[in-house]
Amino acid sequence: MEFGIKIIIKIKKMKHKLLIFVLISFSSFAQNSSFPTDSVNSIVSRIQLPQIPTYRILVTKLGAKGDSISDSKPAFDKAMALCKKNNGGTIVVPKGVYTLNGPIHFVSNVNLLVEKGAKIKFSDNPKHYLPMVQTSWEGTFIYNYSPLIYAYNCNNVAIIGEGTIDGEGSKVWNSFKAKEGDDKKRTREMNHANVPMKERKFGDGHFLRPQLIQFFNCKNVLVENIKIEDSPFWCLHLLKSQSITIRGLKYKAFNSNNDGIDPEYAKDVLIENIAFDNADDNIAIKAGRDDEGRNNSQTPSENIVVRNCEFKGLHALVIGSEMSAGVQNIYVENSKFSGDLKRGVFIKTNSDRGGYIKNAYFNNLSFGKVEDCIFITANYHGEGSGLHSTKISNIYFSNISCIEATKTGIVIEGYPNEKVAQIELNNITINSTPNGMTVTNTEKVAINEVTIGEKATTPTAVK
Repeated sequence: MEFGIKIIIKIKKMKHKLLIFVLISFSSFAQNSSFPTDSVNSIVSRIQLPQIPTYRILVTKLGAKGDSISDSKPAFDKAMALCKKNNGGTIVVPKGVYTLNGPIHFVSNVNLLVEKGAKIKFSDNPKHYLPMVQTSWEGTFIYNYSPLIYAYNCNNVAIIGEGTIDGEGSKVWNSFKAKEGDDKKRTREMNHANVPMKERKFGDGHFLRPQLIQFFNCKNVLVENIKIEDSPFWCLHLLKSQSITIRGLKYKAFNSNNDGIDPEYAKDVLIENIAFDNADDNIAIKAGRDDEGRNNSQTPSENIVVRNCEFKGLHALVIGSEMSAGVQNIYVENSKFSGDLKRGVFIKTNSDRGGYIKNAYFNNLSFGKVEDCIFITANYHGEGSGLHSTKISNIYFSNISCIEATKTGIVIEGYPNEKVAQIELNNITINSTPNGMTVTNTEKVAINEVTIGEKATTPTAVK
């Protein structure tokens, strides 16, 4: 037997009391509240770390100077060429500040070891990142400035060490933000019109900022323990890649759109032990935009594990809004806040996207002060033609705590012709919020052990 769910929570503050009124009618359906540890273990067990040959080369032996002034790009290029000649190896960057007037382009079987006390600092002259390369910008494939570190069609690649990668994004690159509107619109028009790739050229004379690090069509990837700061755009973009391990990173990236980690069309990904501190989404799982994304439905983003992270920035955990190829099998657990956030978990799409978001599990997460703790919307930015609504289903939240939600504790809003379905909220505690919950255009929503505001106790007796 099924019943639609309607939840109305009104919270009124009086002089000495907080009154909470709740009206709930539940939907009856088979519940699956346990976190699927076996699925997580299966994903992690098949992710392979890169296999790197024993050859090693110090960039300082090839002319690199860690004096923060000299251009070390020629030395890094020579090191990469030597690794290619030797079928791979490790490029060692010792203590010092190495300025690079241009990108690092990986080849297969290479480990970039940035040692403690070392910093790779990229120039902020856009012309240094030409010629253009094939890349993606907010869910649409284009030719654009090269990402500052770029691996394309590579296997067995790594960036490790306790050093720093600095994108110098706060000046010239950051000025592009105010000028990007026309180019952004053009990418979307090309996407919808299925314009051939060879005609999608941006770069010089345009204002679409490059990613700091991008792995594009790569396999067996490791990024470990490095510090990331001052990125021009997204910090770490995992594009059409698989078998990926990201762990131990530390962020200090406060420019516009400084997403921490963006898996897009990515498969079999482990993200763990990350200390986020960036000015946009900490983790944003994506899978292409609109027509182009739907045309790539054979490569959804799937089998992604996130655990033991500390969140600080705009939003902690995001799916969307570019997710048109589909997102499935997402497992997030055992993570906490280290600073203020706008939203804790944010699942966002609109009726231009299509595709699906399904089988996502969020367990044992703690948030501090947020605007909204849990927010699921099929009406992101109010955009959409209504022709391509997204199916959002089988989303499970368990053991979630939040100190304060300054706007709304929980929001779940579907689309009239595609309701959000089979959502479970189990053991959720939000200590304080002016608005408890808003649920619209949904079906099969289960709620158990949810406390918003002060927990109700035994009812008072009539005197």
